[in-house]
Formats: sequence, C-alpha cells, structure tokens
Amino acid sequence: MDFKQIEAFVNVVRFKSFSRAADATFFTQPTISTHISSLEKELNTKLLDRKGRTVEMTPQGQKFYQYAVEMVNARAQAIEALDSGDDNLDGVLELQTSTVPGIAFLPEIVRKFSEVHPFTQFYIEMNDSKATVESLIERRGEIGFVGEYVAEPGIEVNEIFTDRPVLLVPGSYDTDKDTIMMDELSKLPFIWRENGSATRKSFEDTAASRGYDKNNFRVVSRTNDLNLIMRLVANDVGVSILSERTVGRIVKGDEFKVLKIEGFDKLRSFYMITLKNVFLSPVAEAFRKFVLEHADKH
Repeated sequence: MDFKQIEAFVNVVRFKSFSRAADATFFTQPTISTHISSLEKELNTKLLDRKGRTVEMTPQGQKFYQYAVEMVNARAQAIEALDSGDDNLDGVLELQTSTVPGIAFLPEIVRKFSEVHPFTQFYIEMNDSKATVESLIERRGEIGFVGEYVAEPGIEVNEIFTDRPVLLVPGSYDTDKDTIMMDELSKLPFIWRENGSATRKSFEDTAASRGYDKNNFRVVSRTNDLNLIMRLVANDVGVSILSERTVGRIVKGDEFKVLKIEGFDKLRSFYMITLKNVFLSPVAEAFRKFVLEHADKH
C-alpha cells in the first residue's frame, strides 16, 4: 500500500471530487484515479462510489477513511517534527462548522491565519451543530465549531466566544423600541431553523424556562438556509431568531430591524471541538493553537 494512494483517497473524500482533489494536490485527474483503483484492488474492496460529478464513500470506504486520515496526519506530524519550524506550513485543512461560528468567527480567523501561513488551503463545510459533531466523529474534518457544549468523552471542547440571540424582523415592522417583550414575540409568525440548530435549541430552552412552550409559537417556515431566512423575513413572511454576531455581519441598511429579546440577556458560548487521542495534521494543530490564542479577541 503506497502513501500516495492513501493521500489520493483522503483528498477525494475531502473534496468529493476527483478533479478538485487533483487540483488541490497538483496531480492529474488520471493519476488520482489510478491511485484509487490500485488501492481498491490491493484492499479487494470498493471504497468510493461515483455519483455524477460527486463522489461518496461506500460503507467499507467509511471504515477505511478513519484510519487513512490518521495515517496521513501521523506521517505529516513526523515530517514536521524533523523540520526546522512551522513557518512554511502548507496543506489542506478541513473544517466543520455550524452557522454562527461559520459567519461570525471563522472568516476573520482564517484570514489572520492565512496571513501567517499563506500556503494553507481551507475546505470548510457548514451545517447545524448536530451534523457538525457527527461529521467530526466520522473524521470528515479535523476541527469543528459548534454552538453548544459537546458532552462526549472522546471530544475535546474549548470555548472561543460568546453571543446572544436577537430577533430579526422586516424593516416595515411597526415599533420604536429596540426590545420586544415575550408576550408580543409569541404572537408573531416564525421562520424556524431545523432541529439540529443550537441557536434554535438555546432559544427554546430559555423560552421554556420563562413559561413559553416551543409548541406555542406559530411556525410558518422551516429552513437552515440563512440567505433564504433573510429573504423570507425581508418579504414579511415571518420573523426569525438569529445570533447577534451573525446579524451584525450580514444585516445592512433599512431592509431589516434587529430587536433585543426581553429576558434573553444571558450570553451563550460557542466552542471549538477536536477528537481526543487522534493525530492532527501539522496545519490543523497550528490552526487549533492559533484559534485558542485569538479566542474572543477577533
């Protein structure tokens, strides 16, 4: 089994494409395909399914991928240990993130890291917090960012910033106040995030502690697409609960109003998560340390 075959497999999985894996590794697409075919022949099993322009792992591929990532990262760490320093870090760093850290934290921290390590390539997949944790456990990413504490024994959790929920309403909403009362809020039509959203769960838990059951809110639409949520709010379909930092980065002009929610003053924590007892690639380890150094300072 050749290391180039293993690296080719890992990169095809990361980029979900033979052509994108070839571009990222400076190999030709036929070379990538040959490495995968040779690896499958040696292992006597099919690792990847080609579905149109995308590629997905077979069940056997999912099992092998966890070990393949560790082998690639352990090799990179060993080479890095013999190097004179980490000033010339390069490689592909795969990140998993939920919506709020993906919008309110990662863009700036990635920019700052890239200024120090310009040869790093980032592959970032954004989902809800639940899916982010599941992807990390399945080794679909080396570092994750989520909006709730993860009580898993095999996951290391570090707090990186805090935030609070706010209400996004259309610009035409009739109010001269910057805060909305829960009685008024409970009567409005809601555009809800899906069940895996930590922002939604945080709001529901706080509302329940104040006597407002989640089933009492009138839901007119459910989606995890932030752009769609904003277009629905702008068109007066309903209102939505979002994070204050997210709103601060994407809401401009008078198309929307942002209201604080009475009784929702408690700050909510966001976290960086990594797997314990797992080799991180040198670039992932450097990024992890960089995030901790800049936590809540961006």
